[in-house]
Amino acid sequence: MKEEYSNHYRRWYDKDPVLSEAVRTLEETDDQTQIRVALNLIKIIIEHNIEDEQFEAVDDIISAVGSGLDDNRRGRWYDIDATLRTAMNMLQNCPADTQKIIAKEMAKLVVDQIKKDDEEEE
Repeated sequence: MKEEYSNHYRRWYDKDPVLSEAVRTLEETDDQTQIRVALNLIKIIIEHNIEDEQFEAVDDIISAVGSGLDDNRRGRWYDIDATLRTAMNMLQNCPADTQKIIAKEMAKLVVDQIKKDDEEEE
């Protein structure tokens, strides 16, 4: 599922404009919002992968989560928090078609969470 990225895309999520914008917006939110969205994102990814029959057992999910995680890697903005890093890693390892579907849901999640946070502040 991982592939080499051309010079046109600096980051794996820049290939899809919707996903790129959702990730950029998520990056600019506060830590609590990022974690809430990450938890929801993990749930959505698991649901989509179960629907697509990518996962047949809990072990498959655990394996997918652990795939490519490097505890020593801390260079990306989402590596600071384990939940966020897990969500982004799971998203990166999804097939491109699933990423496109999840990108739209992620964008909605981010916007809805920001609106909810703003309403709570008022």
